[in-house]
Amino acid sequence: MSDKSVSGASLAYDLVSEIELARTLFDQLRAGSRTELGVTRASYGTGEQMAHDLMSSVGRQLGLEQRIDAAGNLYLTLPGRDRSLPAIMTGSHLDSVPEGGNYDGAAGVVAGMAMLARWHRADRQPARDITVMGVRAEELSWFPAPYIGSRSAFGLLEAEALDNCRRPDTGKTLAVHMAEGGFDPERIRRGEKQLNPGAIECYLELHIEQGPVLVQEAIPVGIVTGIRGNLRYKHAHVSGRYAHAGAEPRKSRNDALLAGVEFVSRLEQLWIDYEARGLDLVCTVGQFHTDAKVHAMTKIPGELWFTIDIRSEDNALLLEIDRVLRRFAEEIGNRRGVTIDLGKFTNALPGPIAPVHHQRLRRLATELDLNFMPMASGGGHDAAVFGISGVPTAMIFIRNDHGSHNPNEAMDMADFALGLKLLVAAVEDIDRTAPVANLA
Repeated sequence: MSDKSVSGASLAYDLVSEIELARTLFDQLRAGSRTELGVTRASYGTGEQMAHDLMSSVGRQLGLEQRIDAAGNLYLTLPGRDRSLPAIMTGSHLDSVPEGGNYDGAAGVVAGMAMLARWHRADRQPARDITVMGVRAEELSWFPAPYIGSRSAFGLLEAEALDNCRRPDTGKTLAVHMAEGGFDPERIRRGEKQLNPGAIECYLELHIEQGPVLVQEAIPVGIVTGIRGNLRYKHAHVSGRYAHAGAEPRKSRNDALLAGVEFVSRLEQLWIDYEARGLDLVCTVGQFHTDAKVHAMTKIPGELWFTIDIRSEDNALLLEIDRVLRRFAEEIGNRRGVTIDLGKFTNALPGPIAPVHHQRLRRLATELDLNFMPMASGGGHDAAVFGISGVPTAMIFIRNDHGSHNPNEAMDMADFALGLKLLVAAVEDIDRTAPVANLA
């Protein structure tokens, strides 16, 4: 690597060889993790490890510095001229849901590697370090704890998660899987930071959109305004009274199911009202069921269980909704003679997007004549952990047909090329802002 600086002059945006590298990496990822319907890269499993090994191999070919932290996260770094400057970071996760698609998460790591390949090809050295991170265990499908890899990197993973979270296909704990992978769960248990937020200039994550908005709007690129946080009620329960379906009059019934139906209907109307006011909100009841051991066609349901997932960019709004829902529960319960217990909720904070980098992406997209739109991220991402940890963060979305978390993810490489172009432009733009005095 020569000692030349990119400061003062942007590289030409010829990305043909980088797109070919990306296409090859996507093909290799698919071939190495193909299962019956899609791809399966289990967290701390063979598929995820294959993906990390592949990126590590490419990193060696590009002459990148490599580091694997105590949780198994992979860092591939192109050294800058002044290594005391905070580094630019990009990347994403390399695990997938069972029988998932090939691009969720992986697109961000592949984009980062293609970008570093571009610097290598041009024999140029940045002013500051540029690091691609391959994050471990982002998907909740394998262990019931969010953002395991990125939270471990910032010393935020709860110690009890290491022993209480078990992978359903193996029955082994997270700690055991980490140790079997050659990593050090005890350092994670102690809350030892693997990353210093103060040493990171920014974190930029490219990711496929996991919903249909870009497809519906016929726009290839999204620039994320914020990463929605959530309220999750995992054990909501309605307790009424079982009774005979034919003998019990309507007025004396304590029907748990109809109470639950009314509650969910009120939730939907609340969503509609907030949406009409221009507020960011999405609501989902993912489970809604009676007890299969005792329910029957001729019984009035005496119990009901359900879950709620509510998401917004505004955490104050989420907490306000909790208060409203508990009023609904009390009102409906009193009127119908049932008890609606929402139970405790978990509250994942929204992931902040740094205005300076959001505006940078919008400016550069305009200069590059890209067709883009600003949009909220409905799904959670490792970028949220970076943002919450104080790292200035931004995200680029790529149009992706058929949604995510399924084998039919259909990101077009032409769209990926546009997202990569924007990522490259942003990194070069940030790198040119490095203090001149430090480049002497």
